[in-house]
Amino acid sequence: MKKLQKKPRRTRKQEFVQTEKPEEKTEESAKPKRAPSKRPMWTGSISIGLINVPIKLYPMIYDRGVTFHFLHKIDNAPLRYEKVCTKDNKIVPWPEVVKGYEVSKNQYVIFGKEELDAAKPESDKRIRIDKFIDYFGMDPVYFYSSYALMPDKSNDAYGLLLEALEKMGKAGVGKITLRTKEYPALVHAYKGALVLTTMRYGYDVVDPSGFEELKELKTPEKNELEMAKKIITDLSGEFDISAYKDTYRTKVEELIKKKLKGETITVEKPPKEEVKGLMAALQETLKQLEKK
Repeated sequence: MKKLQKKPRRTRKQEFVQTEKPEEKTEESAKPKRAPSKRPMWTGSISIGLINVPIKLYPMIYDRGVTFHFLHKIDNAPLRYEKVCTKDNKIVPWPEVVKGYEVSKNQYVIFGKEELDAAKPESDKRIRIDKFIDYFGMDPVYFYSSYALMPDKSNDAYGLLLEALEKMGKAGVGKITLRTKEYPALVHAYKGALVLTTMRYGYDVVDPSGFEELKELKTPEKNELEMAKKIITDLSGEFDISAYKDTYRTKVEELIKKKLKGETITVEKPPKEEVKGLMAALQETLKQLEKK
């Protein structure tokens, strides 16, 4: 089986505010940005009671990380993935592949394609809004992925919903079926458009307060806490996503250019950092901040 290759967000307070400040030209912004997809990946409507807003859904999130292919070291030929039986070590053709749910060690409940297809949620091409909530009060840990919603011959209804959500800082909560999976979803305003953000189910998110390690935490000393608060205050500021770069991708791109030129790559190991005690680390950090 061949391996499939998987082809900036403002702060919450800034999300509904349109600024006139000119965008600074950075190395990242100077690069050509990915053009919006011309073909929608889903069409349907937002349903609020008896109101329907026909929309088109477009992908909005892209991973621009570095992608590598697995090759045969001897001849650089691409490798392919195949289904191999663990019992007889033979390659299994697709017609002989079935899906099984493991109920105990090496014991499976077998399902046919028709049985699983019957259990899949049916998509009626609607995002049914159940209620409206304060968008700023939503816990972002449940956010999964975001999609741009565009009007589909529904300019009046689309514009009305967008304006109302922007003015009130609200988001509509409902469900959507994408491909074969049903997601809880938010419809909210973002940068002058309606955006759909799919969410994780509550039972998919672990409550971190249940970890045993937290029970071993000690109450910090008063002077340590004061120094920590001073460091946080000195380093406080506005969040700017453009200030963060994927340094790994940049370094790999530089290595690719050097290899294409036939240059020899020298790997240098970074020096080991000195391990300091908590108090010493706090004091040294404060000294460094005072010099800035």
